[in-house]
Amino acid sequence: MSLEFPLTARTCPFDPPGRYAELRATAPVSRVALPSGQTAWLLTRHADVRAVLDDPRFSSDMSRPGFPHLYPKPVEPVLKGTFIRMDGEEHAHYRRMLTGLFSVKRVEAMRPFVEQVVEDCLDRMAAHGAPADIVRELAYPVPSRVICGLLGVPHEDHATFGGYLNTLFDGSSDQEQFAAAKAGLSTYLDALISEKEKAPEDDLISVLVEQQYKPGRLSRQELVTISWMLLAAGHETTAHMIGLGALTLMENPDQLAEATRGPAAMADAVEELLRHQTVMQLGMTRVAVADAEIGGTLIRAGEGVIALLSLANRDPDVFPDPDTVDVTRGARHHVAFGFGPHQCLGHSLARLELAVVFDRLFRRFPGIRPTVPVADIRFRYDAIVYGVAELPVEW
Repeated sequence: MSLEFPLTARTCPFDPPGRYAELRATAPVSRVALPSGQTAWLLTRHADVRAVLDDPRFSSDMSRPGFPHLYPKPVEPVLKGTFIRMDGEEHAHYRRMLTGLFSVKRVEAMRPFVEQVVEDCLDRMAAHGAPADIVRELAYPVPSRVICGLLGVPHEDHATFGGYLNTLFDGSSDQEQFAAAKAGLSTYLDALISEKEKAPEDDLISVLVEQQYKPGRLSRQELVTISWMLLAAGHETTAHMIGLGALTLMENPDQLAEATRGPAAMADAVEELLRHQTVMQLGMTRVAVADAEIGGTLIRAGEGVIALLSLANRDPDVFPDPDTVDVTRGARHHVAFGFGPHQCLGHSLARLELAVVFDRLFRRFPGIRPTVPVADIRFRYDAIVYGVAELPVEW
């Protein structure tokens, strides 16, 4: 009988469910049963996860027969039809348009803007006084304002596009709500693109309009879809990594002291937090398009695969004593952002945001601490993106 996936029971909220670690040790490539009624191969070793994510025999296309869908609900997946769910040259065509816009050099040029966004959020937090909720005051506002600034989306419109995004990523949304949110967001961005055509600015959507929006390159619908996909991608994962990472450092004061020694130490700390607290708790899904042997197991064409990033990042063969937070370990080869051709485009921006947030937060509020025990903090055990639902603190 196949193990049911996903598991939610955790002995410690900072560690993935223990049953997964048992699988990695005894059956690292194993069959699991999904709530949708499908079965899939679950991969829990670092080497196997990287192998699948970098292998063209495993497709990201959700429309292919056998693609593993977690849930039976008749709601179209949020990213279906976007280039993230394309393969080969079709995927590379869109990826090439965007890679330079997320280069290390371009992202580093955003540092003053990111620093100002963080300081503004911390100013408001200080003005309100303790107790404060880091999730509400910092974790959500920072990536939201940063991605809006990068794309050229007016953040004052957050009440509009934020509501659409919440519906799209809320597992309780039905088909009608989902369709209405997707249509509303597309209409909003289409109007914004029209404004950029008339008066382009120094932002990513304007660059795409001027450089790529032409016959044979990007259609209007493709431009709208890319815009909303980037807007959505810039919110959720970084927000929850901020909350979870801040709590992890507060619970490990020796590691916090090491992380705040300087920029290089903080950069290493960010990598370790990404490894130790991998927020994409349901992993990355693929379907085999040809027979392939992974970890000594034959996976046949048409069979689904789930690459469990959080377990790959706790693989003791790669990261000694993996359940321990060690900000000096230099965990640069983790897979928190995925691996291979579909690795997260915005990884440099996420790293910058996390480094600035943690540095400024703990320097501005050196005595900051949770107001409640960890046992009383609400964690997102059932969500696609793991994290804390709220994090009340005082200083």
